[in-house]
Amino acid sequence: MAEATTARLADPDVEARLVRLDRALDSLESAPGPTTRTATEAVALLTEVYGEALARVLDRADDQLVERLAEDELLGHLLVLHDIHPEPAERRAARAVERLRPAVQERGGDVEWAGVEGQVARVRLTSGGGGCGSGCGGGGDEVTDAVRAAVLAAAPELTAVEPLTETAPAFVPLTTLTHRSAP
Repeated sequence: MAEATTARLADPDVEARLVRLDRALDSLESAPGPTTRTATEAVALLTEVYGEALARVLDRADDQLVERLAEDELLGHLLVLHDIHPEPAERRAARAVERLRPAVQERGGDVEWAGVEGQVARVRLTSGGGGCGSGCGGGGDEVTDAVRAAVLAAAPELTAVEPLTETAPAFVPLTTLTHRSAP
């Protein structure tokens, strides 16, 4: 029997379709009438059934396959959507912060996972010594927003992300500390 190969969508193509889906669902939800209610119910039921199918796949998979499925960006989001992701929210959120870290460091700052208190994620944002005040390297609010979005996308069961902002100490040469001025 010949094996059929199906071309898979690249992640950017999947993301574009998800954006279109969100727009279509927003449009559908805002339309009046019984057809809208029927269509919305059909989408909800379809989502529920597909979630159940995905849960059954996980039930039958070995640990190694479950891990590989959870690592895939699209499948990971689906597992989160259906509340069946095998990893705890804290671990997923910490990994999201680590993935952002190189980009934040390129901007002259740093971001580190600081843990969870209750349902609130905590991240430590450090500026590059210039005292940017609100986060890191020239775009404190942008960095904070990007970190918040990444953490909540990876772990939507968390309710908030609280940045713990710090300013790295400015570099002071050792010679200035050991040199005493004459009276």
